[in-house]
Amino acid sequence: MNQTTPGSESNTGERIETDALGSRPIDDAHYYGIQTVRALENFSVSGKTIADIPGFVEGIIHIKQAAALANLAAGGLPGEIAEAIVAAGEHCLENFEPSQFSVDIYHGGGGTAANMNVNEVIANRANEVLSGRKGYDHVHPNTDVNMAQSTNDVIPSAMKIAVYRLLSQLEHTVSGLVDALAAKEVEFASVIKLSRTCFQDALPITLGQQISGYRHSFQRALRDLEIAKAKCLHLPLGATAVGTEFGALPGYKAAVHVELSRITQLALEPEENFFDALQNADQWMSISGTLKSLALSMAKMCNDLRLMSSGPRAGFAEITLPAVQPGSSIMPGKINPAVPEMAIQVYFRVLGNDATVTRACEGELDLNVWESIILNAVTESIVLLNRAIPLLISKCIAGIAANEATCRAAAEGSLALSTAIAAVFDYPKAGSVARFAAERGLSIKDAAVQMALLSQEEAEELFEVSLFADTLRYQKVIQKYRLLAQQGELGGSSDGITGSTW
Repeated sequence: MNQTTPGSESNTGERIETDALGSRPIDDAHYYGIQTVRALENFSVSGKTIADIPGFVEGIIHIKQAAALANLAAGGLPGEIAEAIVAAGEHCLENFEPSQFSVDIYHGGGGTAANMNVNEVIANRANEVLSGRKGYDHVHPNTDVNMAQSTNDVIPSAMKIAVYRLLSQLEHTVSGLVDALAAKEVEFASVIKLSRTCFQDALPITLGQQISGYRHSFQRALRDLEIAKAKCLHLPLGATAVGTEFGALPGYKAAVHVELSRITQLALEPEENFFDALQNADQWMSISGTLKSLALSMAKMCNDLRLMSSGPRAGFAEITLPAVQPGSSIMPGKINPAVPEMAIQVYFRVLGNDATVTRACEGELDLNVWESIILNAVTESIVLLNRAIPLLISKCIAGIAANEATCRAAAEGSLALSTAIAAVFDYPKAGSVARFAAERGLSIKDAAVQMALLSQEEAEELFEVSLFADTLRYQKVIQKYRLLAQQGELGGSSDGITGSTW
């Protein structure tokens, strides 16, 4: 191999690049350079690269373009070089080749390898624009592409841009879930079922009311996602290495945010305190916590769906979920709640990612160096939720069917209906009716009639189970019967059961 100057082409299809540790031959087919090659040798661990993180490399490239224009305005870069950097970035985005951004997401150095990977690709492409060949004769990855920047402010800024866009997608996804639940809420508005507390029979509600609780939790999640997105609009860009803005020319900080806002179409602003922004990563813990809360609400709902659809002959059997696949390799006819179980596993992963983010946010001294794993964990959680929720909607929620007769029968048989006796008479009488019903295998309605507390007609009205799920009707009927009880005008003649019971 012929010796050539650093960054120049040899006649063997290779070029020689030099960094602080020495020189290396680089296959000239690659736009990345020596520091990326070292990263490939040092950190090939997970098989997941920075190009696999949606929007991350795009965010870095946009920062490089904005920085070039800001440095041009501040007098740091000649127009020709700034324009070549911008053009190189545009070329990389329009002809995106993941293999050129191949640094493993698990890499040390606080993201330096990721930043340099992009710097090298843009520099080599910019030199092609200016000279027709790769190399750093005109545009250098550090001197020019990275001017007025540090990995320490570029990487967290690119992370926020990428996560903002992913959160926007997740908002749309969760809105779809809210709409799907709202439709089911209307469909099941009149389906009376038994509620359960501590896994025990409680008062009747409608299936629509139960679903309204799920819907509202996801509406709250939407508000939390909006707050999380807002955190992503404040960037440490301009802080450079440690927050002092060292290396940036006057006017650069304002200009780079203006240019980046224009390029990304986002209302980006500098962080209020750059030292805080570099030292502390608690905003990521907050964002991850929002994702965990959303995933938890999804998992809770899915566990409830599994319980309510259990059986179908020896379980709750209140609802039927769509059959998406056979449920057993040995038991014909068995159907599993496979889609809710998939979604619950997504929750487990989001929960694990949140634990990773929590530890990674601890940091130390003047920089949090664990941002690569934070980025991987947060974006994986968003991507999983973005993929799981539409499947949950289309393959489960949209096809839920209510087993109305089963639901009503369970509601009518609940001993908790004795609560109406407590509201009309008092708690001790209600307890006696519940015991009487339990001992004899009766419904509360029949027990109240046999105990001569109510006539059959009165019991039919008071224990109509739909009454218990309708606050306004309940209040009117209970007030009516309370007044009748006070006037001694309820029930039939005493047959001895009442006296012996209490």
